[in-house]
Amino acid sequence: MNLTHDPARMRRIIEPAEFGRVAVLFGGDSTEREISLKSGQAVLAALKRRGVQAEGFDPRDLPLSKLKDRHIDRVWIALHGPGGEDGTLQGALEFLGLPYTGSGVLGSAVGMDKLRTKRLASAVGVGVAATVVLRSAADCRLALEQLGLPLIIKPATQGSSVGMSKVTDAADMEDAWRKAAAVDRVVFAEPWITGAEYTVAVLHRRALPAIRIESANSFYDYEAKYLRNDTRYHCPSGLSAPAEAHMASLAIAAFDAVGAEGWGRVDFMSDASGRSLMLEINTIPGMTDHSLVPMAARAAGIDFDELCWQVLETSFVRRPRE
Repeated sequence: MNLTHDPARMRRIIEPAEFGRVAVLFGGDSTEREISLKSGQAVLAALKRRGVQAEGFDPRDLPLSKLKDRHIDRVWIALHGPGGEDGTLQGALEFLGLPYTGSGVLGSAVGMDKLRTKRLASAVGVGVAATVVLRSAADCRLALEQLGLPLIIKPATQGSSVGMSKVTDAADMEDAWRKAAAVDRVVFAEPWITGAEYTVAVLHRRALPAIRIESANSFYDYEAKYLRNDTRYHCPSGLSAPAEAHMASLAIAAFDAVGAEGWGRVDFMSDASGRSLMLEINTIPGMTDHSLVPMAARAAGIDFDELCWQVLETSFVRRPRE
């Protein structure tokens, strides 16, 4: 059995029983396991508060085939990083015929790859920073020549800033590359952008209010995202209404370019001229007490429980094939 996909079937749900039995997938075995556990447990509690018949499921501990044994009707995916956010899980659920939240196989796979996301976004007119792919130490020298210092080194398919490093001294370049290459076979460098950082959440093809992020660290890294309490978030973002509307349109354009669906988040930096440059797309953003999508939803009048409900509604674009 597999799934048919029709965005026109998207609908609002009134009664929790319409969802049937729901499994919230969280945990897994990626480098983002701990964040996924927090996200999934928060989502599970929210769905239960709304009367949904939901249960947790950690695919590290049980094979996905057990979802069928438990008579699950649909899946809320709260797995972050490779194995949950990169299309592999989505493909497995397609094979099992289980409707699931968010992006499909294509949108998940492309959205997880920062490098390909940048290329597709640029093709539809969304600004992105210059990039040098690092395949060897020789490429590190090339990046220094083309981009200068400071710059940032990124693994292409990791989330939560795992493996990222800011480089201010050429002597540290190869170590930063090796750190990123230890978690990903594709690594690239970008120039360091000194402007403000923003994020735009997308829900049901609607851009939620932008958030401006003010990190106490040198950049918005794993520690600033999940561990520190002095990272500041500004919503309203301080952008003018036309500037915020423009950033929202860029977020939707980038989301569409990679084939993302349902819900997610698009991150931006402003360069010295004030131009918005897209950094990456998150097709399964965090849902912890430090996370940004719940913050943007609150600013739009959507509380956490309602947000989890509306994300679950995105599963209705997929159904088992007759």
